[in-house]
Amino acid sequence: MELRDAVLRRRMVRRFDADRDVSEETVLRLLELAVRAPSAGFSQGWDFVVLRGEERDAFWAATTDDGTPDAWLRGVSAAPVLIICCSDKGAYLRRYARADKPWQDRSEEHWPVPYWDVDTGMAALLMLLGAVDEELGGLFFGVPVERLDAVREAFGIPADHGIVGVVAVGHPAESTPSGSTRSVRRRDFGEVAHFGRFGNVH
Repeated sequence: MELRDAVLRRRMVRRFDADRDVSEETVLRLLELAVRAPSAGFSQGWDFVVLRGEERDAFWAATTDDGTPDAWLRGVSAAPVLIICCSDKGAYLRRYARADKPWQDRSEEHWPVPYWDVDTGMAALLMLLGAVDEELGGLFFGVPVERLDAVREAFGIPADHGIVGVVAVGHPAESTPSGSTRSVRRRDFGEVAHFGRFGNVH
C-alpha cells in the first residue's frame, strides 16, 4: 500500500472483532515502524508495553470501574492487542547534556515543548498507519489521569516515564464513521494552511 493511501484510509476504530486475533509477527512489524519515528537529538525516549490476553484484561481492570460497560468500552476492549506508549523525559535531558549538545545543566526550562511526548506520539501514529497497511484497525486513546498510577503499578512502568497513550490494534467490527466525524466536519485545507504569515490562506 502506498503511504498516501494509508494516510487517507486511516481512521480511529472504536469497535473491534473479539473473535479475530492479531499475530505476534504483525505486532513486531508495527513496533519496527514505531522505532523509526523521528526524535529530538535521536534521543529515542520511548518504550512500548505490549499487552494481550490476561495482561490486556488487567489493563481494563486497572482503568475502568466495575459495572455495566458503555458502548465505547465494549467496542474497544475487544481489541486483542494494546500497546502502552511511554515517554522517557530523562533520555532527552541526558542526551542534550552530552558534549555535542548545549544544555549540560539538564534543565527542563530549555524545552518549551515536551518533545519526549511529541516524539512518542509520532511513534504511535506510525503504528496506526502500519495497522492500516496490515488491513487492521487502530485506535489511539488516553489513560484517565486518576488511573495512571494504577497502570504504572500493574505493568511495572517507572514513575519517571510518562504514559502518553495507548494504541489498540485489531480487526474492525464495523465500518461506519465515529460520531465525532459525523458531527464535526474536517477542516478544509484553505482554513489551516497559512503561507508566509498567519492568516495568509489560499
